[in-house]
Amino acid sequence: TSLFTHLVSRGNASLHLRGCGPRDRGRYKCHVRTSAGVHEAHVIVRVEGESSCQSNEVKCTTGHVYPAPHVAWATDPPTAQPLRPITRKLADRQGLYAVESRLRRLNSQSELTYICTVISSYGSQTWTASLRERAINGVEGKDLTIPCHAPPYQPKSSVSWSFTNHNEEALILTYDSQSQLSSASAPWEACARLDVLRVPLGDGSLQLVNPVSLEHTGTYTCVYSSPQNTHTEHTGVNISAVTGGDATRRNALGGAALKPFEDLRTHAKSFQSPEG
Repeated sequence: TSLFTHLVSRGNASLHLRGCGPRDRGRYKCHVRTSAGVHEAHVIVRVEGESSCQSNEVKCTTGHVYPAPHVAWATDPPTAQPLRPITRKLADRQGLYAVESRLRRLNSQSELTYICTVISSYGSQTWTASLRERAINGVEGKDLTIPCHAPPYQPKSSVSWSFTNHNEEALILTYDSQSQLSSASAPWEACARLDVLRVPLGDGSLQLVNPVSLEHTGTYTCVYSSPQNTHTEHTGVNISAVTGGDATRRNALGGAALKPFEDLRTHAKSFQSPEG
């Protein structure tokens, strides 16, 4: 535990609990004596463990397709480990197919891009979805670049960035490939930037300006989208809070370090085939 010593003189005597757990729950008493008198505050702290659903699979789905398409998986970079997806194809009463393909993640390599390609039965059309996940660290008050790069097969795509914290998702900004203009949502206008000159070159990286530990620690999602291709990147970001000269890694969910890919339920975007 510690105080924000640089804020005490401003009247902020908040107590910082690091890595809080069940033992930290209870009633806390704050006693402040100043020239103006004595002030007491009582705070009851409840500690709850948040349930997580961590997926070891990547899922690729498509629906309302005829005939049943083929599904192929690959990774970038290629891996020597064999890919063993499980693919199911089910027809409805109208004879249209719903296809679901699941691939178990390869634990030996953490920053792989998983690529799912759906190929029409006659080979005339293809749809591709890809996914990459990573984790990076930053320091409070220091600008941070969150990378996101389009794959070679997806030029001139629109881009969207979103942020997930406390299981709530918020849109950060969007980039339209036709107008080549970006639009940021409040309150991200002052702290999130996209270099619109680099997006057409495949670099849709997001720059966080003067990030704050509690506000900007979470999961950032970048999506490149075009009519037949989608590329998604999830980045778990930890912003270290600096208090009293000591950098403390904090999670927006309550003091614990954000583990790479924790609480990320991941699936490739569904493909809607016009065939049939």
